[in-house]
Amino acid sequence: MNTHVAFFGDADRTFALTPELIIELERKIGMGIGSLCLRVPEGHFKHADLVEITRLALIGGGTTPQEAAALADTYAAKRPLNEPYALATAILQMIWSGTPAPKLEGEASANG
Repeated sequence: MNTHVAFFGDADRTFALTPELIIELERKIGMGIGSLCLRVPEGHFKHADLVEITRLALIGGGTTPQEAAALADTYAAKRPLNEPYALATAILQMIWSGTPAPKLEGEASANG
């Protein structure tokens, strides 16, 4: 399983979308993963898309569902859009190509 590690909230966290979580993401957003992987990097997304990608990828990376929901609510839903956008785009890039995306403007580094 491909993962993306990024500083999120107060620590480095692992993000991953397993096949089961991809199915859940498609259900929650109402769109196939292929469309989502193409649409979000182009800037065509809903705020809820970014939060849901983050929440489910935290779960896939080993965070409990309860903690993932709290982290996504605090550090994705209530932050400037460039922060969850950069993270969601990197997560989707990992799904699309299996390789980490280059750091995007606005994505926090492990050093803050």
